[in-house]
Amino acid sequence: MKNRSVRTRLSLGAAAVLVGVWGTAMATGMVPETSVVLVNEADGESTMNVKNSEASPQLLYTSVNHIDEDKEELVVVTPPVARVEANETQVVRFILRNKTPLKTQRLARAVFEGIPPRTARPGDARVTMTVRQDLPLVIHPKGLPMEREPWKKLRISLTGTELLVENPSPYVVRLSQSVLLQPGGETAELPRPYVLPETTVRVPLKSAPSAPTALRLAPATLYGFAVDFYDAPLSTAPATPGKPAPSAAK
Repeated sequence: MKNRSVRTRLSLGAAAVLVGVWGTAMATGMVPETSVVLVNEADGESTMNVKNSEASPQLLYTSVNHIDEDKEELVVVTPPVARVEANETQVVRFILRNKTPLKTQRLARAVFEGIPPRTARPGDARVTMTVRQDLPLVIHPKGLPMEREPWKKLRISLTGTELLVENPSPYVVRLSQSVLLQPGGETAELPRPYVLPETTVRVPLKSAPSAPTALRLAPATLYGFAVDFYDAPLSTAPATPGKPAPSAAK
């Protein structure tokens, strides 16, 4: 029963990568056409079609937010504010403004928020409801081949009661935060649903596991689709430390 419960939690975690862990709302309000904004450095920009699924006009506010590990201003959005009529679609552009060539993929957040225009007169007691769509924004370097399975490039090691998840590659790896040591079934939680390029994530464990040989991951593709579990080989020797996770991957 315990193992079944663990598998269930891991399965739910994989689904969360697809529809929940990134803050993507259900298809209501302002609805982006895809679950990820992908900006290729070779193109210099990307576009996203956003549909107003409501029966009334909405003001679409679009912004680019940083993740904690990467604060560099790389992308500007236009238009930041637009009126979108009922059941109509607005094209939003994401323009890349990097000053130097990119060496690795970069990660940010694209936020789409629909707000009904204010029609109430002063003194009217009304509550305005807004719906936000918070999507990953991935910037892909010019000349870097697309990688379908970047999670296979992770290096996993165990030192006592600390799990090290190293990503030596130039790719952002998206995955569920719930991971499972194999065999044994001990669970652990990653701090975030991604591992940035050239970083090492350190995960403290409650106790030393009993001779695990693999770490079961629930990865997701670049576009957020959950795939089959992947058992990453695990070594007991320390992995080669990458850049500390809080630093930005350039």
